[in-house]
Amino acid sequence: MTPLLRLFRKPWIWSWLAAFVVWFLTIMVTLGASAFGLSQAALTFAAFSVIVGIGQMFVITLGPGNIDLSVPATMTLAGTVALKLMNVENGMILPGLLVAIVIGLVVGLGNYALIKALRIPPIIATLSMSFIVQSAAIWTNRGLRIKPPSVLAEFTTSNTLGVPNVAIVAFLISLLAWFLLDKTIYGRWISAIGQSMPAARMAGIPVDGTRFVTYLFCAVLASVAGYLLACFSGGAALNMGSEYLLMSIAVVVIGGTAVAGGDSNVPGIWGASLFMFLVVSMLNTYGLGAGIRLIMTGLIIISVIVLAGGRRAGMR
Repeated sequence: MTPLLRLFRKPWIWSWLAAFVVWFLTIMVTLGASAFGLSQAALTFAAFSVIVGIGQMFVITLGPGNIDLSVPATMTLAGTVALKLMNVENGMILPGLLVAIVIGLVVGLGNYALIKALRIPPIIATLSMSFIVQSAAIWTNRGLRIKPPSVLAEFTTSNTLGVPNVAIVAFLISLLAWFLLDKTIYGRWISAIGQSMPAARMAGIPVDGTRFVTYLFCAVLASVAGYLLACFSGGAALNMGSEYLLMSIAVVVIGGTAVAGGDSNVPGIWGASLFMFLVVSMLNTYGLGAGIRLIMTGLIIISVIVLAGGRRAGMR
C-alpha cells in the first residue's frame, strides 16, 4: 500500500481536507489577500474548540451514553470567578488559573457523583449539573464585566512567530492528550471501556476510577478554555460558553472519533475545529444571510461526515 493510500485511511484526514477546501474557497474571493489573516483567525478561534473538544472526546471514548453537557456552564463559571479573583492584577494570574482548575475538578466530581452514586445517565447528570453551575455563574457575575490582567490579555491576543499564543496552548494540550491516549495505560483503559464495559471489568480494569478521572479531565479542560476565552474576550459574559455545547460534540464527530466509543482521534479535533470556523467564514465572505448560513453549515457538516464514514467503511 502506498503512503498516500495509508494517509487516506486515517480517519482524521477528512476533516483536514474539508478545512483546506473551505480555506481555499474563502481566499479565492479575496484573491489571496486575506490568506494570512484568515489563517491566524482560524487558529485562534479553533484553539478554544480544540481544548473543549479534547475533553469531550475523552468522555465520548468511554462508550455509548457518555457525554458532558456541563461544558458551557463550566467555562462560564471558571472564567467569571477567575477574573473576579485576579481583579485586573498581574500578580494574581496563577491563582486565577488554579481557581479555574479547582472549579473544573469540583464540577467533574459533581458530574460523576450524580452518574455513579445516583445512577443517573451521564446526559441527564451533566445537564442537571450545568443548571447548577450556570446558576452559580449568574450569582457570581451579577452583571459585572471585569477586565483580565493586562499581561494575560496581551498573551491571549498576541502571536509567537506568527502563531497565536492560544493555539500554542491548545497544541500543548493536544500533545498531552495524545500522550495519555497512546502512551499510557490510562489511554488503553478508556479505549477498552469504550469497546465493552463488561469485558473491561472482567479484565480487571478499574472502570469506575477511569471514568471518574475522565470526567474530571473534561471539566478541567472546559475550565481552562473558559479562563483563556474570558481573557481573550476582555471579560467574562454569562453566554460565553453557550456555543461550545454543540461545538465540543461536533468537532469530536467530524474529527473521526467513534461515537460508539473505544476509538479517539486527537488530530481530527484540530481539523474539525478549523473546518467549523472556516465554513462560517466562507459563508460570511460569500455574503449569505444568517438562515442560509445555518442551513449550508449543517449540509456541509453532514456531507463531510457521510464522505468520511463511507470511505472508512469501504476501506475496511
